[in-house]
Amino acid sequence: MAIFRAMATVGGWTAGSRLLGFLRDILIARVLGTGPSADAFFVAFRLPNLFRALLAEGAFNASFVPLFARRLEAAGLAAAVLFAEQAMAVLLVASLALTLLAMASMPWLMHLLAPGFGDDPAQYALAVELARVTFPYLVFMCLTALFAGMLNSLRRYTAAAAAPTVLNVVMIGGLVVAPWVGDTPRVLSWSVTLAGLGQFLVLLLAARRAGIRPRLPRPRLTPPVRRLLTLMGPGLIAAGAMQLNLFVGTMIATLQEGAASILYYADRVYQLPLALFGIALSVVLLPELTRRLQSDGEVAAREGLNRGLEYAALLTLPATVALMTIPLPIARALFERGAYTSEDSVATALALFAYAAGLPAFVLTKVLQPAFFAREDTVTPLKAALTGVACNLGLAILLFLLLRDRGYGFLGLASATALSAWVTCGLLAWKLRRRGLLVADTRLLTRVPRQLAAAIAMGLSLWGGAQLIAGWLEGPSLGRFLGLALLVLLGGVVYFGAAWLLGAVKRADLGQLRRRKRTA
Repeated sequence: MAIFRAMATVGGWTAGSRLLGFLRDILIARVLGTGPSADAFFVAFRLPNLFRALLAEGAFNASFVPLFARRLEAAGLAAAVLFAEQAMAVLLVASLALTLLAMASMPWLMHLLAPGFGDDPAQYALAVELARVTFPYLVFMCLTALFAGMLNSLRRYTAAAAAPTVLNVVMIGGLVVAPWVGDTPRVLSWSVTLAGLGQFLVLLLAARRAGIRPRLPRPRLTPPVRRLLTLMGPGLIAAGAMQLNLFVGTMIATLQEGAASILYYADRVYQLPLALFGIALSVVLLPELTRRLQSDGEVAAREGLNRGLEYAALLTLPATVALMTIPLPIARALFERGAYTSEDSVATALALFAYAAGLPAFVLTKVLQPAFFAREDTVTPLKAALTGVACNLGLAILLFLLLRDRGYGFLGLASATALSAWVTCGLLAWKLRRRGLLVADTRLLTRVPRQLAAAIAMGLSLWGGAQLIAGWLEGPSLGRFLGLALLVLLGGVVYFGAAWLLGAVKRADLGQLRRRKRTA
């Protein structure tokens, strides 16, 4: 249950951040819609986020946390912090060098990253400028990831989970200021980098309160740092495969006007349950499984993985069914106003439906990867990730070309991302099963089918409810929003009611959620 409590803490803060993120995206959609300026900003914003996911939160986190947690358990906090100082010095130099190189070569990079922008010199020039402004965000995110890894290893999850709210608050502030400046894309880009600095400062203060006061030594490739870099190599793609798939989709999407923006809006919606459940579980499981392996052995680690899978299914199945049942009401309620039209809502709903089909695979991958990373195995996830990326690239090109002339190229890209996610997830589960590290216990085998039955009941209620209040969902903005709120409430009541009656969730599970504040 410690995993469930910690996940509730991370998920609760993540929920608040994502709700602010929705407010931010609603404002962006109102001002920019899906036009050329929006496409240029979203590509520029995606670029540092890709490297952040690959380097900071992906490969680095997957490699650093097990090494830091092992030193913490074996030699104490001082030895673990010394290792973190050495890693921080090397990480800072590497991220600064990458940032300067990327900013200098951005005119050439943009031809590779957004080939469709080459036909519009103004859009291409704007994308290059915005990408140069946003790229320093990567440096701050690398430092933030290091401090978050230390805090999470100490079971202090709150600050790291709360830090992303800074990005949304600063960007919302930028959107408020933008009308007076008269240049929304540039104001948003500067707010991204400013928010990165703010997130780093939040984690730095939290670390000091936890008794962590690292210095910045001269960068040296000490044996622990070399071990970290060795693990980061294959982990670079393994932990960031989903981001690579999304970025491949964005690159190809620039060949169809508006497609990059449509994919961004759909991505933002399904990323909410992914962050709440998948990323929250991944953040908690990695140090938890490392500690269990160090102190209690394989049996305890397998039990922890089973609980992670159970909680993932409990919360992901209803989210998947909901996103596939009412994608159009969701898109209309969240984004349809100002420059964002009803046609954009239909397109976003189609992309959201396709992304949602892969949501369980996205979440399960986040749960399965820590089982390898905790054992300092980054090679196996790398092979699975490479297979998924190859499938995504092939399917994305094929489906995009088949559907572009009909105006649905974005749907092919979203479908390719979802299908490749299932390939990666299936390979990870198969490898764990062969090694005897994934052995489903009786509790997992009996609860997941009941959770699925409850999710199907919820989906039927959502479909019926949407028919009853169709007038609200297709009417003015306030009616659409209230109608969606009613559907969310209905779905939550039906799902958890059915789950309770079917035995898919127990009173003890809900009790752990009520105690999350005390744990934090």
